Amino acid sequence: MRLLLMSDTHLPRRAKELPAPLLAQLPRADAVFHAGDWVDVATLDLLERRSARLVAVYGNNDGPQLRARLPEVAYAELGGLRFAVVHETGSAQGREARCAARFPDVDVLVFGHSHIPWDTTTAGGLRLLNPGSPTDRRRQPHCTYMTAAVADGRLSDVRLHRLPPR
Repeated sequence: MRLLLMSDTHLPRRAKELPAPLLAQLPRADAVFHAGDWVDVATLDLLERRSARLVAVYGNNDGPQLRARLPEVAYAELGGLRFAVVHETGSAQGREARCAARFPDVDVLVFGHSHIPWDTTTAGGLRLLNPGSPTDRRRQPHCTYMTAAVADGRLSDVRLHRLPPR
C-alpha cells in the first residue's frame, strides 16, 4: 500500500495550485494524508475526487467550511498499522513524549503546522511524520511532501521529496 503525505498547502495564499510532481503522485497512492491548513475548499474537493482514500484534518488557518467537513483528529487503520492525523503537536521540545501520551494506541502520527519536515520514533515505537509543506517552505530550503509504504503491519520506504523552486 502506497501513502502520500502532505500538510500546510495554504492555497491559494502561498501558491495558485498544488505542484505538478505532487499531483503526479495521486494516482499512485492508495491513501492520501493531509494534516491541515488547506485554506481553500477547492483543494479538499480535488483530493476527495482524485484520491483512493483521503485521511485528513483541519488546521488552525482553516475556516468554517473546512471545519464542517473535516475533523480535528482523524484515525485510520491501513495495512495493519494504526494511523492518526492532527495538525498541531506543539513545540519540538518534548514532542515525542507529548504525542506518545496523547496517542497511546497509534503506530504512526502524521502532523503539520510547522512546515518543518520531521521523522522520529518515540521510545515506545510511535512514528512521528511531518511532511513539511509543498507550497510554503518558510525557513526551510525546499518545499516538501512525503511518500511511504505499508505492508504486513510495517511502515517502510519513508521518503521526503524536495520540490523544485518556483
